[in-house]
Amino acid sequence: MSRSNTMSVEIEIHDEKMLVNGEWIDADERADVVHPYDGEVVGSVPIASEQQVQQAVAAADRAAEASELSAYERYELLYRTAELLEKEVEEMAQLMTAEQGKPITEARGEVDRAIQTLRLSGEEAKRMFGEYVPMDAQRGFDRTHAFTQREPLGVVAAVTPFNFPLNLMVHKIGPALAAGNAVVGKPATNTPLVSIRLFEYLDQAAEEVGAPDGLVNVVTGSGSTVGDVFLESEEVEAISFTGSTAVGKYIANNSGMKEVTLELGGNDPTIVWEDADVKEAAVQLIGGACSNAGQVCNSVERVLVHKTVEDELVAALVGQAQTLTPGDPFDEETDIAALIDDDAAEKVQRIFEETVAAGATVECGGDYEGRKFEPTVLSGVTPEMPAAAEEVFGPLVPVITVADFDEAIEQANNTEYGLEAGIFTQDIDRAKRAANEIDAGGVNVNTVSGFRTDHMPYGGFKDSGKGKEGIKYAVEHFTREKIVGFHAGKNA
Repeated sequence: MSRSNTMSVEIEIHDEKMLVNGEWIDADERADVVHPYDGEVVGSVPIASEQQVQQAVAAADRAAEASELSAYERYELLYRTAELLEKEVEEMAQLMTAEQGKPITEARGEVDRAIQTLRLSGEEAKRMFGEYVPMDAQRGFDRTHAFTQREPLGVVAAVTPFNFPLNLMVHKIGPALAAGNAVVGKPATNTPLVSIRLFEYLDQAAEEVGAPDGLVNVVTGSGSTVGDVFLESEEVEAISFTGSTAVGKYIANNSGMKEVTLELGGNDPTIVWEDADVKEAAVQLIGGACSNAGQVCNSVERVLVHKTVEDELVAALVGQAQTLTPGDPFDEETDIAALIDDDAAEKVQRIFEETVAAGATVECGGDYEGRKFEPTVLSGVTPEMPAAAEEVFGPLVPVITVADFDEAIEQANNTEYGLEAGIFTQDIDRAKRAANEIDAGGVNVNTVSGFRTDHMPYGGFKDSGKGKEGIKYAVEHFTREKIVGFHAGKNA
């Protein structure tokens, strides 16, 4: 079955199942998946019961105990998955746009990143290094030798959001499998289709390398039902979650002794100083604020500009925002399409209206209809206005003027979040001060807060989470360290 959208692209209706213990299973109830741009149904997925989630966890636990995959075989599993994905780039991009609503050009970019993340994860499987410990550094232990080794935890639960439905799942299951764990994936219910397709490729690759059934599992449905099983299960040793701060705190408060990685919200600032290339900064700021319709954890949420270049920057932001083309996400010319659902749209609309009512000036944009919201530049924004004080998760660009660098740093830190930040300046001392004093997990010089590569450490401070993603750093979270000591015997 297929549907034809306004761009005459044929989209197959995907009625998918869940992967548990090597079998694709259904459930008594199902949830529809809809295209955010026009609301048409593009697929459906099972709503897993508590018992089915428990079965997936039990299968993963058995597989983790039974697996004898070498580092090279784990590398092969992930590389083979990347190869299978690489053969279906366009199909996966079309499927992602159908369920998530991001422009097709952005969807292709995410598929490409996911392929690279899989390959980086495969390479990391070969780098499970320990270290030699010089025991003779302490008096009396000159005949003792020791080294450390890293071991998998067992079962890793991976819970992902809607905004990057493929690459964020790979960021969790890739390092987990590289480290020798078994996984249970839980994609967002409104964007599960590309994740399920990913698990089809993983299942095929796992079979090819001789992995036991249950090494890779995926369940869909209620976040609270699935999440509570993960939290209550003694077999789940680690939970990697990307999503809201409220849910992240619930996980942190109820996870007991589990290893927890939390990638949560942000209200990320980018500073533009008087010595910056203002036009170049504007290009990056609009891209960082409006990519994926602003639905990015580390998107540009606040622009802090020195008062001497405020007018120049606002004009440049308006000019750049007006180059973006709104429209159907399947159109190759579209730069910005729709927000994920009605609740998301209503939140952005509320924040916009309340900010304007509080005295901000709409420099461009401001029109919205349903889930569609134009790129919007706001000037005269003050820190207490909703567009500055809240995480918007939409294509608003609030500009806040600061008088000096002390104020810029103060306002950058004027948030409960601390994910990432950016600064545009040609002064190395100012850049170093920003890096040292901004309370965020990443500070990017001469680019925006939204900068990320898939192998770098990525994670925030304060209410933005705990732990780091990025392949090498995720592997550390998904393993435990053991020391092995050798002591001289009688015959030595």
